[in-house]
Amino acid sequence: MSELLLAAAAGVPIAAGWSLHVLRLTRRIESARRDPLTGLWTRDAFTERAERRLRLRPVAVCLVDLNRFKEINDTHGHAAGDAVIRVTGERLAAWAVDHSAVVGRLGGDEFAALAPVSSHAHLTNTLNRLSETLEQPVETADRVLDVSASIGAVGADPRTDLVALSELLRLADEQMYRAKRCEAPWSNALSLEPECPTIHGRRAGRSGTHGGTEVAA
Repeated sequence: MSELLLAAAAGVPIAAGWSLHVLRLTRRIESARRDPLTGLWTRDAFTERAERRLRLRPVAVCLVDLNRFKEINDTHGHAAGDAVIRVTGERLAAWAVDHSAVVGRLGGDEFAALAPVSSHAHLTNTLNRLSETLEQPVETADRVLDVSASIGAVGADPRTDLVALSELLRLADEQMYRAKRCEAPWSNALSLEPECPTIHGRRAGRSGTHGGTEVAA
């Protein structure tokens, strides 16, 4: 009996060391799936989580693009631009907690979000709150910058709408472009039918396509 106790005691440090190794490895993997500037999920990590949520209940898929971000970078420098991106990420993370949403940074000044919605009124309120969250000045080391965003959204119900996340993001991108063009804070799709032609799976005129023009971001 004593020999068994001694053997078990000897194994405790090994088990503890292995548990610590697994914990560190898990944290390292999760850290790699986070955007280093904002702490939000990267594109792949966001997609994985959003696709799971999409199968559960009605949601709104949103695409967020900051307005005149290139102008901020060109005028005030990349440090100011990084500050705007970082603060935007913090604001999106706080909004996500309040709305049980998942958010990610797709790249540059473009972000995506998926939030549960129960009605058109709920969707409208969600988008208004998101716009209000993002349209706040950002304080940098030596100046205060006015920041705003264009938001495109589309609602989907897994009980009736068999649409892939990639297509919903494509539709949200159309609405983001509409909001930016009309200088509106947000715009949401009224149907799941695309309004713009698609080139290589992207909206015609979007950066990286040919056959159209894009408005200044």
